[in-house]
Amino acid sequence: MKLLRVGEFGKEVPAVIDNEKKIRDLSKIIDDFNPSNLNFETLNNLKKIDLKTLPLINDKERIGSCIIKPANFLAIGLNYKAHAEETNSDAPKEPIVFSKSPNCIVGPNDNVVKPKFSTSLDHEVEVAMVIGSKARYVEEKEAQNYVLGYCICNDISERDWQKNRGGQWVKGKSGDTFGPIGPYLVSRDEIKDPHNLNLFLNLNGKRRQTGNTSLMIFNFNFLISHISQFITLMPGDIITTGTPAGVGMGMNPPDYLKDGDEMFLKIDQLGEQKSRVILE
Repeated sequence: MKLLRVGEFGKEVPAVIDNEKKIRDLSKIIDDFNPSNLNFETLNNLKKIDLKTLPLINDKERIGSCIIKPANFLAIGLNYKAHAEETNSDAPKEPIVFSKSPNCIVGPNDNVVKPKFSTSLDHEVEVAMVIGSKARYVEEKEAQNYVLGYCICNDISERDWQKNRGGQWVKGKSGDTFGPIGPYLVSRDEIKDPHNLNLFLNLNGKRRQTGNTSLMIFNFNFLISHISQFITLMPGDIITTGTPAGVGMGMNPPDYLKDGDEMFLKIDQLGEQKSRVILE
């Protein structure tokens, strides 16, 4: 299934895309896609519905973030070898795990706001996982059983704040619009092979990032297993899994996001995002 949230910011309703690629309203069945409902029981119940019986939603409506209010929004740093190299970093021996504030989540096509004192705003196209059941001490071979679905994340980053302001990446990763998510959450059963997804990001019509999830240093299953040794993952938690090479920080000289820049992101089977950078 492809699950999404549609409507004005703060007034979104849960929805689903049917087999004819039409958006159907789920608001009479479920209140929202939040941690209370982001679980396998909900997904299985939705699969039993004849989607054609649900009200249609105009496809011109704004698409919001596909989920809301996760308890944890976790991210993985330097998870593609070429990205580590372009940032003059050693490839990690075990995953670099950091947090993004859940308050940074916005819709896939919403404006990305460059903060007042930002000097080095950057983009990162990534595949994110959403957890569907409580996960603790998970074995790699069982990891996919805990994945509710996958979606696109643009891990917007303020590099100066990330690198030079006290050692905590969360400072540079959690601005008010630093987490565009969606357009939809694609249930795990619709993804034939998550470890072979092409992803790319264009900036102002020119290719900046190109990658494939087969090139991740630590794959999805390893990440879930690893993180669950330290943190109990809960339904609705997001794990965004790292970005390929081509970020602005890796350019010579660095080329960061500016007012009016337009980003286009696309990942196999997960849809696309289109967003514009504006000044605060």
